[in-house]
Amino acid sequence: MNQRDRRDRSQREGFLPDRAPERFIDLARMAAFDTLRDVHASGAYANLALAEQARAHDLTSQEAALCTELVNGTCRWEGTYDRILEAAGGRSLDSLQPAIVDVLRLGTHQLLNMRTPTHAAVSTSVDLAGIALGERTTGVVNAIIRKVSKKDFEQWLDELTEGMGERGALSLRTGHPRWIVDAWATALAGSPDGDLPDGELRAALEADNVAPVPTLVVRPGLCDREELLADGGRATSFSPFGVVREGNPSDLAAVRQRRAAVQDEGSQLVALALTRVEAESGRWLDLCAGPGGKAALLTGLARADGSTLLANEAHEHRADLVRKSLMAYPQNLWEVVVGDGTKPQWEQNTFTRVMADVPCSGLGSLRRRPESRWRRTQQEVGELFQLQCDLLDQAIASAAPGGVIAYVTCSPHRAETSTIVQTIADQRVEILDAAIFLPEVPDCRAATDPRFVQLWPHRHGTDAMFLALLRRL
Repeated sequence: MNQRDRRDRSQREGFLPDRAPERFIDLARMAAFDTLRDVHASGAYANLALAEQARAHDLTSQEAALCTELVNGTCRWEGTYDRILEAAGGRSLDSLQPAIVDVLRLGTHQLLNMRTPTHAAVSTSVDLAGIALGERTTGVVNAIIRKVSKKDFEQWLDELTEGMGERGALSLRTGHPRWIVDAWATALAGSPDGDLPDGELRAALEADNVAPVPTLVVRPGLCDREELLADGGRATSFSPFGVVREGNPSDLAAVRQRRAAVQDEGSQLVALALTRVEAESGRWLDLCAGPGGKAALLTGLARADGSTLLANEAHEHRADLVRKSLMAYPQNLWEVVVGDGTKPQWEQNTFTRVMADVPCSGLGSLRRRPESRWRRTQQEVGELFQLQCDLLDQAIASAAPGGVIAYVTCSPHRAETSTIVQTIADQRVEILDAAIFLPEVPDCRAATDPRFVQLWPHRHGTDAMFLALLRRL
Protein backbone atom coordinates (compact mmCIF):
# COMPACT_ATOMS: atom_id res chain seq x y z
CA MET A 1 0.00 0.00 0.00
CA ASN A 2 1.53 3.31 -1.09
CA GLN A 3 1.48 6.60 0.78
CA ARG A 4 -1.55 7.92 -1.11
CA ASP A 5 -3.53 4.73 -0.46
CA ARG A 6 -2.65 4.86 3.23
CA ARG A 7 -3.68 8.52 3.39
CA ASP A 8 -7.02 7.66 1.78
CA ARG A 9 -7.47 4.77 4.21
CA SER A 10 -6.68 7.02 7.17
CA GLN A 11 -9.24 9.56 5.96
CA ARG A 12 -11.90 6.86 5.61
CA GLU A 13 -11.22 5.58 9.13
CA GLY A 14 -11.33 9.04 10.64
CA PHE A 15 -7.64 9.43 11.49
CA LEU A 16 -7.07 12.51 9.31
CA PRO A 17 -9.43 15.37 10.26
CA ASP A 18 -10.22 18.04 7.70
CA ARG A 19 -8.71 20.70 9.96
CA ALA A 20 -5.22 19.21 9.49
CA PRO A 21 -5.06 17.93 5.90
CA GLU A 22 -1.27 18.13 5.86
CA ARG A 23 -0.88 15.56 8.65
CA PHE A 24 -0.55 11.82 8.21
CA ILE A 25 0.05 8.99 10.65
CA ASP A 26 0.57 5.36 9.74
CA LEU A 27 -1.83 2.75 11.07
CA ALA A 28 0.76 0.96 13.23
CA ARG A 29 1.42 4.07 15.32
CA MET A 30 -2.27 4.93 15.53
CA ALA A 31 -3.04 1.40 16.70
CA ALA A 32 -0.19 1.60 19.24
CA PHE A 33 -1.59 4.87 20.60
CA ASP A 34 -5.09 3.43 20.85
CA THR A 35 -3.69 0.38 22.66
CA LEU A 36 -1.88 2.55 25.20
CA ARG A 37 -5.08 4.47 25.84
CA ASP A 38 -6.88 1.17 26.47
CA VAL A 39 -4.12 0.16 28.90
CA HIS A 40 -3.93 3.43 30.81
CA ALA A 41 -7.51 4.72 30.64
CA SER A 42 -9.41 1.42 30.83
CA GLY A 43 -7.00 -0.89 32.67
CA ALA A 44 -6.77 -3.29 29.72
CA TYR A 45 -4.05 -5.92 29.45
CA ALA A 46 -1.58 -4.82 26.78
CA ASN A 47 -1.51 -8.17 24.97
CA LEU A 48 -5.31 -8.36 24.69
CA ALA A 49 -5.66 -4.71 23.72
CA LEU A 50 -2.93 -5.15 21.11
CA ALA A 51 -4.76 -8.02 19.45
CA GLU A 52 -8.03 -6.10 19.45
CA GLN A 53 -6.51 -2.95 17.96
CA ALA A 54 -4.60 -4.94 15.33
CA ARG A 55 -7.92 -6.39 14.17
CA ALA A 56 -9.73 -3.06 14.38
CA HIS A 57 -7.08 -1.32 12.25
CA ASP A 58 -6.65 -4.30 9.93
CA LEU A 59 -2.88 -4.27 10.35
CA THR A 60 -0.60 -6.24 8.08
CA SER A 61 1.89 -8.60 9.74
CA GLN A 62 4.63 -5.99 9.33
CA GLU A 63 2.45 -3.25 10.79
CA ALA A 64 1.43 -5.52 13.67
CA ALA A 65 5.08 -6.23 14.48
CA LEU A 66 5.85 -2.50 14.63
CA CYS A 67 2.78 -1.86 16.74
CA THR A 68 3.76 -4.63 19.16
CA GLU A 69 7.27 -3.24 19.63
CA LEU A 70 5.91 0.27 20.16
CA VAL A 71 3.42 -0.85 22.79
CA ASN A 72 5.50 -3.41 24.67
CA GLY A 73 8.63 -1.28 24.67
CA THR A 74 6.75 1.81 25.82
CA CYS A 75 4.97 -0.11 28.61
CA ARG A 76 8.21 -1.80 29.69
CA TRP A 77 10.14 1.43 30.10
CA GLU A 78 7.23 3.65 31.13
CA GLY A 79 8.57 4.70 34.52
CA THR A 80 12.01 5.55 33.16
CA TYR A 81 10.54 7.42 30.19
CA ASP A 82 8.32 9.43 32.52
CA ARG A 83 11.36 10.61 34.48
CA ILE A 84 13.08 11.59 31.22
CA LEU A 85 10.00 13.45 29.98
CA GLU A 86 9.67 15.39 33.21
CA ALA A 87 13.34 16.35 33.06
CA ALA A 88 13.07 17.36 29.40
CA GLY A 89 9.81 19.26 29.81
CA GLY A 90 10.63 20.87 33.13
CA ARG A 91 7.16 20.01 34.42
CA SER A 92 5.26 17.20 36.09
CA LEU A 93 3.45 14.89 33.71
CA ASP A 94 0.38 15.32 35.92
CA SER A 95 0.06 18.77 34.38
CA LEU A 96 -0.56 17.23 30.94
CA GLN A 97 -3.53 15.33 29.57
CA PRO A 98 -2.95 11.56 29.97
CA ALA A 99 -3.40 11.09 26.21
CA ILE A 100 -0.64 13.62 25.50
CA VAL A 101 1.63 11.71 27.88
CA ASP A 102 1.02 8.52 25.90
CA VAL A 103 1.99 10.31 22.66
CA LEU A 104 5.19 11.50 24.35
CA ARG A 105 5.99 8.02 25.69
CA LEU A 106 5.64 6.52 22.23
CA GLY A 107 7.90 9.17 20.77
CA THR A 108 10.47 8.70 23.52
CA HIS A 109 10.62 4.96 22.92
CA GLN A 110 11.24 5.52 19.23
CA LEU A 111 13.97 8.07 19.96
CA LEU A 112 15.82 6.20 22.69
CA ASN A 113 15.30 2.46 22.13
CA MET A 114 14.38 1.98 18.48
CA ARG A 115 16.24 2.71 15.28
CA THR A 116 13.83 5.45 14.31
CA PRO A 117 15.60 8.53 12.90
CA THR A 118 15.22 11.60 15.07
CA HIS A 119 13.30 13.60 12.48
CA ALA A 120 10.86 10.72 11.97
CA ALA A 121 10.28 10.19 15.71
CA VAL A 122 9.63 13.89 16.22
CA SER A 123 7.42 14.40 13.18
CA THR A 124 5.32 11.28 13.78
CA SER A 125 4.79 12.28 17.42
CA VAL A 126 3.58 15.74 16.40
CA ASP A 127 1.38 14.34 13.63
CA LEU A 128 -0.09 11.74 15.97
CA ALA A 129 -0.93 14.44 18.51
CA GLY A 130 -2.51 16.65 15.86
CA ILE A 131 -4.59 13.88 14.34
CA ALA A 132 -5.64 12.03 17.50
CA LEU A 133 -5.90 14.93 19.95
CA GLY A 134 -6.15 18.14 17.96
CA GLU A 135 -3.82 20.86 16.71
CA ARG A 136 -3.71 22.64 20.07
CA THR A 137 -1.67 19.75 21.49
CA THR A 138 1.08 19.77 18.88
CA GLY A 139 3.08 22.63 20.35
CA VAL A 140 3.78 21.03 23.71
CA VAL A 141 4.46 17.64 22.11
CA ASN A 142 6.90 19.19 19.65
CA ALA A 143 8.73 21.15 22.35
CA ILE A 144 9.15 18.23 24.79
CA ILE A 145 9.99 15.53 22.27
CA ARG A 146 12.66 17.73 20.65
CA LYS A 147 14.29 18.21 24.06
CA VAL A 148 14.24 14.45 24.61
CA SER A 149 16.02 14.00 21.29
CA LYS A 150 19.01 16.10 22.43
CA LYS A 151 20.45 13.15 24.41
CA ASP A 152 20.61 9.43 23.83
CA PHE A 153 19.30 6.90 26.35
CA GLU A 154 22.57 6.39 28.20
CA GLN A 155 23.13 10.13 28.50
CA TRP A 156 19.68 10.60 30.01
CA LEU A 157 20.28 7.71 32.42
CA ASP A 158 23.67 9.08 33.46
CA GLU A 159 22.12 12.48 34.15
CA LEU A 160 19.13 11.15 36.10
CA THR A 161 21.09 8.65 38.20
CA GLU A 162 23.90 11.00 39.19
CA GLY A 163 24.28 10.87 42.96
CA MET A 164 21.60 8.20 43.24
CA GLY A 165 22.06 5.03 45.29
CA GLU A 166 22.74 1.69 43.60
CA ARG A 167 19.21 0.31 43.89
CA GLY A 168 17.60 3.55 42.73
CA ALA A 169 19.90 3.73 39.71
CA LEU A 170 19.20 0.09 38.91
CA SER A 171 15.48 0.83 39.02
CA LEU A 172 15.82 3.48 36.30
CA ARG A 173 18.36 1.58 34.22
CA THR A 174 16.26 -1.61 34.07
CA GLY A 175 12.79 -0.09 33.94
CA HIS A 176 11.42 -1.41 37.25
CA PRO A 177 9.78 0.33 40.22
CA ARG A 178 12.11 0.50 43.17
CA TRP A 179 9.96 -1.78 45.33
CA ILE A 180 10.26 -4.58 42.75
CA VAL A 181 14.04 -4.14 42.65
CA ASP A 182 14.13 -4.58 46.42
CA ALA A 183 11.77 -7.58 46.30
CA TRP A 184 13.89 -9.31 43.66
CA ALA A 185 17.02 -8.70 45.73
CA THR A 186 15.37 -10.30 48.76
CA ALA A 187 14.16 -13.31 46.76
CA LEU A 188 17.59 -13.88 45.21
CA ALA A 189 19.53 -13.39 48.45
CA GLY A 190 17.05 -15.08 50.78
CA SER A 191 16.61 -12.04 53.03
CA PRO A 192 16.66 -8.24 52.75
CA ASP A 193 20.23 -8.16 54.04
CA GLY A 194 21.52 -11.29 52.29
CA ASP A 195 24.51 -11.34 49.98
CA LEU A 196 23.92 -11.32 46.24
CA PRO A 197 26.27 -12.76 43.62
CA ASP A 198 27.82 -9.99 41.54
CA GLY A 199 25.52 -8.91 38.74
CA GLU A 200 22.70 -11.35 39.44
CA LEU A 201 20.15 -8.77 40.51
CA ARG A 202 20.75 -6.79 37.35
CA ALA A 203 20.60 -9.97 35.25
CA ALA A 204 17.26 -10.92 36.80
CA LEU A 205 15.79 -7.48 36.14
CA GLU A 206 17.14 -7.27 32.60
CA ALA A 207 15.64 -10.67 31.80
CA ASP A 208 12.21 -9.14 32.40
CA ASN A 209 12.90 -6.86 29.43
CA VAL A 210 13.45 -9.66 26.92
CA ALA A 211 10.22 -10.71 25.21
CA PRO A 212 9.94 -14.52 25.27
CA VAL A 213 9.42 -16.69 22.20
CA PRO A 214 6.05 -18.52 22.41
CA THR A 215 6.29 -21.84 24.28
CA LEU A 216 3.89 -24.64 23.43
CA VAL A 217 2.86 -27.70 25.42
CA VAL A 218 1.49 -30.97 24.12
CA ARG A 219 -1.57 -32.53 25.71
CA PRO A 220 -0.30 -35.92 26.96
CA GLY A 221 -2.06 -38.75 25.17
CA LEU A 222 -3.35 -36.46 22.43
CA CYS A 223 -0.19 -35.12 20.79
CA ASP A 224 3.48 -36.10 20.63
CA ARG A 225 6.16 -33.46 20.95
CA GLU A 226 7.71 -34.71 17.71
CA GLU A 227 4.68 -33.38 15.83
CA LEU A 228 5.41 -29.85 17.03
CA LEU A 229 9.16 -30.23 16.50
CA ALA A 230 8.49 -31.22 12.90
CA ASP A 231 6.77 -27.87 12.38
CA GLY A 232 9.91 -25.88 13.11
CA GLY A 233 10.05 -25.75 16.90
CA ARG A 234 12.83 -26.72 19.29
CA ALA A 235 12.49 -28.72 22.47
CA THR A 236 12.26 -26.85 25.76
CA SER A 237 15.30 -27.10 28.00
CA PHE A 238 13.66 -29.04 30.85
CA SER A 239 10.01 -29.92 30.28
CA PRO A 240 9.43 -33.12 28.28
CA PHE A 241 6.16 -31.65 26.98
CA GLY A 242 7.30 -28.27 25.68
CA VAL A 243 8.35 -26.79 22.36
CA VAL A 244 9.61 -23.25 21.69
CA ARG A 245 8.47 -21.96 18.31
CA GLU A 246 8.48 -18.59 16.59
CA GLY A 247 5.34 -17.43 14.85
CA ASN A 248 1.62 -17.64 15.44
CA PRO A 249 0.74 -20.76 17.49
CA SER A 250 -2.69 -21.01 15.87
CA ASP A 251 -0.98 -21.79 12.58
CA LEU A 252 -0.49 -25.33 13.91
CA ALA A 253 -3.24 -27.91 13.51
CA ALA A 254 -2.47 -29.38 16.94
CA VAL A 255 -3.13 -26.00 18.60
CA ARG A 256 -6.33 -25.40 16.64
CA GLN A 257 -7.55 -28.87 17.63
CA ARG A 258 -6.63 -28.27 21.30
CA ARG A 259 -4.17 -31.15 21.28
CA ALA A 260 -1.49 -28.58 22.13
CA ALA A 261 -1.54 -25.07 23.55
CA VAL A 262 0.56 -22.12 24.64
CA GLN A 263 2.03 -22.58 28.13
CA ASP A 264 5.20 -21.29 29.71
CA GLU A 265 7.78 -23.96 30.51
CA GLY A 266 7.81 -22.97 34.17
CA SER A 267 4.07 -23.63 34.38
CA GLN A 268 4.63 -27.05 32.82
CA LEU A 269 7.40 -27.88 35.30
CA VAL A 270 5.45 -27.14 38.47
CA ALA A 271 2.58 -29.34 37.27
CA LEU A 272 5.03 -32.10 36.35
CA ALA A 273 6.66 -31.96 39.78
CA LEU A 274 3.32 -32.52 41.50
CA THR A 275 2.78 -35.72 39.51
CA ARG A 276 6.26 -37.07 40.30
CA VAL A 277 5.68 -37.27 44.05
CA GLU A 278 4.58 -40.74 45.16
CA ALA A 279 0.83 -40.87 45.79
CA GLU A 280 -2.07 -43.23 45.21
CA SER A 281 -4.31 -43.06 42.15
CA GLY A 282 -7.64 -41.37 42.66
CA ARG A 283 -9.17 -37.94 42.22
CA TRP A 284 -6.97 -34.91 41.62
CA LEU A 285 -8.00 -31.32 42.33
CA ASP A 286 -7.00 -28.11 40.58
CA LEU A 287 -8.21 -25.56 43.12
CA CYS A 288 -7.84 -22.36 41.06
CA ALA A 289 -7.92 -23.78 37.55
CA GLY A 290 -8.47 -20.79 35.25
CA PRO A 291 -7.57 -20.31 32.48
CA GLY A 292 -6.88 -24.05 32.23
CA GLY A 293 -3.29 -24.65 31.12
CA LYS A 294 -2.20 -26.62 34.17
CA ALA A 295 -5.58 -28.36 34.36
CA ALA A 296 -5.18 -29.71 30.83
CA LEU A 297 -1.64 -30.95 31.45
CA LEU A 298 -2.73 -32.55 34.72
CA THR A 299 -5.70 -34.22 33.02
CA GLY A 300 -3.40 -35.91 30.51
CA LEU A 301 -1.06 -37.06 33.28
CA ALA A 302 -3.96 -38.17 35.49
CA ARG A 303 -5.29 -40.27 32.63
CA ALA A 304 -2.01 -42.18 32.44
CA ASP A 305 -2.15 -42.65 36.22
CA GLY A 306 -5.71 -44.01 36.20
CA SER A 307 -6.92 -40.86 37.97
CA THR A 308 -9.40 -38.10 37.15
CA LEU A 309 -9.36 -34.32 37.66
CA LEU A 310 -11.80 -31.92 39.31
CA ALA A 311 -11.08 -28.35 38.17
CA ASN A 312 -12.50 -25.53 40.27
CA GLU A 313 -12.65 -21.90 39.19
CA ALA A 314 -14.23 -18.99 41.03
CA HIS A 315 -15.46 -17.11 37.94
CA GLU A 316 -17.79 -18.48 35.27
CA HIS A 317 -16.03 -16.82 32.32
CA ARG A 318 -12.71 -18.35 33.39
CA ALA A 319 -14.39 -21.70 34.00
CA ASP A 320 -15.46 -21.59 30.34
CA LEU A 321 -11.80 -21.21 29.38
CA VAL A 322 -10.96 -24.26 31.50
CA ARG A 323 -13.66 -26.31 29.76
CA LYS A 324 -12.31 -25.30 26.36
CA SER A 325 -8.80 -26.32 27.44
CA LEU A 326 -10.06 -29.75 28.53
CA MET A 327 -12.59 -30.52 25.83
CA ALA A 328 -10.19 -32.58 23.68
CA TYR A 329 -10.05 -35.16 26.50
CA PRO A 330 -12.91 -37.60 27.16
CA GLN A 331 -15.36 -36.00 29.56
CA ASN A 332 -15.22 -38.91 31.99
CA LEU A 333 -11.66 -37.79 32.84
CA TRP A 334 -12.51 -34.32 34.12
CA GLU A 335 -15.14 -32.12 35.68
CA VAL A 336 -15.25 -28.31 35.97
CA VAL A 337 -17.09 -26.60 38.81
CA VAL A 338 -17.56 -22.92 39.62
CA GLY A 339 -17.08 -21.91 43.23
CA ASP A 340 -15.07 -20.12 45.89
CA GLY A 341 -11.99 -22.20 46.62
CA THR A 342 -12.00 -21.00 50.22
CA LYS A 343 -15.50 -22.49 50.67
CA PRO A 344 -15.24 -25.79 48.80
CA GLN A 345 -18.26 -27.67 47.46
CA TRP A 346 -16.50 -31.02 47.59
CA GLU A 347 -15.86 -33.48 50.37
CA GLN A 348 -12.62 -32.78 52.17
CA ASN A 349 -9.80 -35.27 52.85
CA THR A 350 -10.41 -36.99 49.49
CA PHE A 351 -7.94 -35.88 46.78
CA THR A 352 -4.66 -37.67 46.23
CA ARG A 353 -3.09 -34.65 44.48
CA VAL A 354 -4.05 -30.98 44.81
CA MET A 355 -2.78 -28.09 42.68
CA ALA A 356 -3.16 -24.71 44.41
CA ASP A 357 -1.97 -22.18 41.83
CA VAL A 358 -3.35 -19.25 43.78
CA PRO A 359 -4.19 -15.73 42.59
CA CYS A 360 -1.09 -13.57 42.90
CA SER A 361 0.50 -10.37 41.66
CA GLY A 362 1.80 -12.05 38.49
CA LEU A 363 5.17 -10.38 38.98
CA GLY A 364 6.88 -13.51 37.68
CA SER A 365 5.55 -12.85 34.18
CA LEU A 366 6.70 -9.25 33.70
CA ARG A 367 8.45 -10.17 30.45
CA ARG A 368 5.05 -11.20 29.05
CA ARG A 369 3.00 -8.39 30.63
CA PRO A 370 5.29 -5.37 30.68
CA GLU A 371 2.57 -3.00 31.86
CA SER A 372 2.11 -4.96 35.11
CA ARG A 373 5.27 -3.61 36.72
CA TRP A 374 3.82 -0.09 36.77
CA ARG A 375 0.25 -1.19 37.52
CA ARG A 376 0.94 -3.36 40.56
CA THR A 377 1.80 -1.91 43.95
CA GLN A 378 3.43 -3.21 47.10
CA GLN A 379 0.12 -2.69 48.88
CA GLU A 380 -1.70 -4.98 46.43
CA VAL A 381 0.75 -7.77 47.17
CA GLY A 382 -0.06 -7.45 50.86
CA GLU A 383 -3.80 -7.45 50.16
CA LEU A 384 -3.55 -10.90 48.57
CA PHE A 385 -1.92 -12.44 51.65
CA GLN A 386 -5.07 -13.60 53.45
CA LEU A 387 -6.66 -15.03 50.29
CA GLN A 388 -3.51 -16.99 49.51
CA CYS A 389 -3.37 -18.33 53.08
CA ASP A 390 -7.03 -19.34 52.99
CA LEU A 391 -6.67 -21.13 49.66
CA LEU A 392 -3.60 -23.07 50.79
CA ASP A 393 -5.41 -24.00 54.00
CA GLN A 394 -8.33 -25.41 51.99
CA ALA A 395 -5.97 -27.18 49.60
CA ILE A 396 -4.44 -29.01 52.57
CA ALA A 397 -7.88 -29.80 54.01
CA SER A 398 -9.01 -31.19 50.63
CA ALA A 399 -6.10 -33.63 50.37
CA ALA A 400 -6.49 -37.20 51.54
CA PRO A 401 -4.06 -38.55 54.15
CA GLY A 402 -0.84 -39.20 52.26
CA GLY A 403 -1.95 -36.89 49.46
CA VAL A 404 0.30 -34.26 47.91
CA ILE A 405 -0.33 -30.51 47.62
CA ALA A 406 1.48 -28.12 45.28
CA TYR A 407 1.40 -24.45 46.29
CA VAL A 408 2.27 -22.39 43.21
CA THR A 409 2.51 -18.71 42.35
CA CYS A 410 3.77 -16.85 39.30
CA SER A 411 5.74 -14.53 41.56
CA PRO A 412 9.09 -14.62 43.34
CA HIS A 413 7.97 -12.11 45.98
CA ARG A 414 8.68 -13.55 49.42
CA ALA A 415 5.32 -12.36 50.79
CA GLU A 416 3.50 -14.51 48.21
CA THR A 417 5.76 -17.54 48.36
CA SER A 418 7.79 -18.85 51.29
CA THR A 419 6.03 -16.64 53.85
CA ILE A 420 2.62 -18.10 52.91
CA VAL A 421 3.77 -21.70 53.18
CA GLN A 422 5.63 -21.13 56.43
CA THR A 423 2.54 -19.40 57.85
CA ILE A 424 0.07 -22.18 56.96
CA ALA A 425 2.20 -25.32 57.23
CA ASP A 426 1.43 -27.03 60.55
CA GLN A 427 1.20 -30.51 62.05
CA ARG A 428 -1.15 -31.54 59.22
CA VAL A 429 1.60 -31.54 56.60
CA GLU A 430 5.22 -32.34 55.86
CA ILE A 431 7.10 -29.87 53.67
CA LEU A 432 8.85 -31.89 50.97
CA ASP A 433 12.12 -31.09 49.22
CA ALA A 434 10.58 -29.89 45.96
CA ALA A 435 13.85 -29.57 44.02
CA ILE A 436 14.47 -33.33 44.05
CA PHE A 437 11.37 -33.79 41.91
CA LEU A 438 12.86 -31.54 39.22
CA PRO A 439 16.39 -32.98 39.02
CA GLU A 440 16.87 -31.80 35.44
CA VAL A 441 16.48 -28.14 36.46
CA PRO A 442 19.75 -26.68 37.86
CA ASP A 443 20.02 -24.02 40.56
CA CYS A 444 16.30 -24.00 41.29
CA ARG A 445 16.26 -24.07 45.10
CA ALA A 446 14.68 -20.93 46.53
CA ALA A 447 17.10 -18.77 48.51
CA THR A 448 14.34 -17.97 51.00
CA ASP A 449 13.97 -21.68 51.87
CA PRO A 450 15.89 -24.43 50.04
CA ARG A 451 12.96 -26.84 50.35
CA PHE A 452 11.09 -24.72 47.80
CA VAL A 453 11.67 -24.25 44.06
CA GLN A 454 12.06 -20.80 42.53
CA LEU A 455 12.45 -20.55 38.76
CA TRP A 456 13.85 -17.40 37.13
CA PRO A 457 13.90 -16.02 33.57
CA HIS A 458 17.63 -15.26 33.72
CA ARG A 459 18.54 -18.72 35.06
CA HIS A 460 16.01 -21.02 33.45
CA GLY A 461 14.39 -19.08 30.61
CA THR A 462 10.97 -19.48 32.26
CA ASP A 463 8.59 -17.23 34.09
CA ALA A 464 9.54 -16.75 37.75
CA MET A 465 7.38 -19.59 39.08
CA PHE A 466 7.43 -20.64 42.74
CA LEU A 467 6.66 -24.17 43.94
CA ALA A 468 6.25 -25.75 47.37
CA LEU A 469 5.26 -29.42 47.76
CA LEU A 470 3.50 -30.62 50.90
CA ARG A 471 2.32 -34.06 51.98
CA ARG A 472 -0.82 -34.42 54.07
CA LEU A 473 -0.11 -36.42 57.22
